[in-house]
Amino acid sequence: MAMLEIKDLEVYYGVIQAIKGISFEVNQGEVIALIGANGAGKTTTLQTITGMLSPKAGKIIFEGQDITKVPGHKIVSMGMAHVPEGRRVFAELSVLENLKLGAYTRKDKAEIAETLKRVYRSFPRLEERKNQSAGTLSGGEQQMLAMGRALMSKPRIILMDEPSMGLSPIFVEEIFHIIQEISESGTTVLLVEQNAKKALSIADRAYVLETGNIVLSGDANVLMNDESIKKAYLGE
Repeated sequence: MAMLEIKDLEVYYGVIQAIKGISFEVNQGEVIALIGANGAGKTTTLQTITGMLSPKAGKIIFEGQDITKVPGHKIVSMGMAHVPEGRRVFAELSVLENLKLGAYTRKDKAEIAETLKRVYRSFPRLEERKNQSAGTLSGGEQQMLAMGRALMSKPRIILMDEPSMGLSPIFVEEIFHIIQEISESGTTVLLVEQNAKKALSIADRAYVLETGNIVLSGDANVLMNDESIKKAYLGE
């Protein structure tokens, strides 16, 4: 059984249909890339899975449970975390306060402290800047903070929306290295990413979304060498 199953999902903004009956699945331990042009429906898909948007039709099954109508805050406590596009850190709060907010669904203080240590091991820069207000961090550091905050909920699956957007090439390398580490530590990853080449380089499988439809799917290595993908998304 897949860890996450999306079945015939349809999402509308008013009368405009953004997602047109897509189905896909994510198995435990995989890194799945969802790629496509701007406006293809990638962000809408993630927001619907995590309860920020309501679908008109279809089902979202997480670990055998139907979560289609479950509100977002409850989905977090079920073991799913979302790193939103644009980072969305709390600029006025310190780095540490932002991280602690990520653990708001958890009760065991000793376990939270242990998770914080693990996050600092993955992101040493966050520990160095723990008392700094989040708004003073660079774009790459804010992205690390958004990822660290999501990891504080101890998710079994993490959904990431455009983690490399607007970052310098050095930070892009670092962020993708960390995504691989997150995966290797046992957390499943569903990745939406404009940088298709980078996404496919670390993914197990990928789905290609075009104007609300999945038009192609398969092994990430195979898609990386697909001529139509190279032309449309890899700039080759």
